[in-house]
Amino acid sequence: MTRKKLPIGIQTFEKIREDDYYYVDKTRFILQLIDEGTHYFLSRPRRFGKSLLLDTIGELFAGNEALFQGLYCHDRWDWSKQCPVIRISFAEGVLQSREALDERIREILAEHEKSLQCTPQAKSIAGRFAELIEQTHAETGQRVVILIDEYDKPILDNLTKPEIAREMRDGLRNLYSVIKGQDAHIRFAFLTGVSKFSKVSLFSGLNNLQDITVDKRYSALCGYTENDLDQVFAPELEGLDRRQMQDWYNGYNWLGEAVYNPFDLLLLFSTREFKPYWFETGTPTFLIDVLTERGFYLPTLEHIRGDIALLSAFDVENIATEALLWQTGYLTFTGSRTIGARIEYTLGYPNLEVKSALNDALIKVLIGNPGRASELESRLYDLLHANDFDGLKTHFESLYASIPNDWYRNNPIAQYEGYYASVFYSHIAALGLDIILEDVTHQGRIDMTVRFNNQIYLFEFKVVELVPEGKAIQQLKDKRYADKYRSLNQAIHLIGVEFSKDSRTVVGFEVEQATS
Repeated sequence: MTRKKLPIGIQTFEKIREDDYYYVDKTRFILQLIDEGTHYFLSRPRRFGKSLLLDTIGELFAGNEALFQGLYCHDRWDWSKQCPVIRISFAEGVLQSREALDERIREILAEHEKSLQCTPQAKSIAGRFAELIEQTHAETGQRVVILIDEYDKPILDNLTKPEIAREMRDGLRNLYSVIKGQDAHIRFAFLTGVSKFSKVSLFSGLNNLQDITVDKRYSALCGYTENDLDQVFAPELEGLDRRQMQDWYNGYNWLGEAVYNPFDLLLLFSTREFKPYWFETGTPTFLIDVLTERGFYLPTLEHIRGDIALLSAFDVENIATEALLWQTGYLTFTGSRTIGARIEYTLGYPNLEVKSALNDALIKVLIGNPGRASELESRLYDLLHANDFDGLKTHFESLYASIPNDWYRNNPIAQYEGYYASVFYSHIAALGLDIILEDVTHQGRIDMTVRFNNQIYLFEFKVVELVPEGKAIQQLKDKRYADKYRSLNQAIHLIGVEFSKDSRTVVGFEVEQATS
């Protein structure tokens, strides 16, 4: 196969097709959507190809047949009909007031009024939008296609300023409410964004909007599948470890086929280096702030349970932590089960990139000293690799001792007992090691299991008053937790860690090698 150009950051379907970039054909999904419905909503994390998807849909309805030569849809689409397309995007720029939002909407409407040769008489935004749709249908004889990209960005850009975020929400609701009333004039409508705001708060009255965010049929609508790598990107795979690619960048799942993050893969093909490309391009600081300010027990990030009501609880006044992490792409679905009339989902990190990079960012905040955190992570790896347990004991004592006293006074999470285990967990998880939290055995649950360098490390955590009590290491032995791993014929180390909530440090760090 011939190598092509990599479409890094390119969201224009026409440019990709005409300039011979790689393109992963998503038109089978698009035709299915058009055949089965008319009004859709899709939430996906940033940089997952939502804008390119909408642009492809727009070119299809516009009847630009030449761009679709060789694609799935080409011989299955009626090219004799073209529909007028109204595109609205909030992807560019940062709007910081309701006035700025309204002005941007007016500019977008004016552009379409000019190109579609419409002359609405209404002065209000809702009135102009409604007239634009009606007049376009009347003038062309074809119902209108409406494509809205990054529908929620003006709100997300202001989440740390709730009053402004609410104003943005109200302004957008004023715009989107028009779609419901113009149903007779609309052929197809598709809204995309990062978050999934409740219909009550943002889509009031728009009850005909079909949410395909969690629909196994469309799990691979955005992103690259394993088959896409083999069929489209085969020339780029030489010299890259496929298992390593899967560990680093695959794993995003919406209850169907898992996909790779496209932004990561394209940069990997370009640089040939494994790095946290997606994470480094704009992880919101408010996400880190929410996790720390709410005293969130970080080890639970490995395995969270929740129903769709919890995961959809996203609004300016009510942002569930689990919903925030899922909708922004830092957690993904790992399974589901039906409990009576309720469907319960399990979530976890999608891949090594997110797990390692997120915990690296968190540990820097948790200990209040970013430079010191980086230095300690490097030291931790060396000590684990050498099985230097005396050094590990000193290392963790140093880790907690390096946290300034002011940090404990000024940060709510430091008041929680789970804070100590959270620091310990994130410090290890930032290395990207194989970690199992709440590791199930016949006798109970191991707090944390780490598999590294053909060794097994079993950790038990306890919080004590002031002096070590030896309960952590004793529980590891009494529960015979090592039995689960004996068949691997690897060295198993029992590590009991006791934290003092009074002195705010590690007071007990006992290590024993499991015997047969």
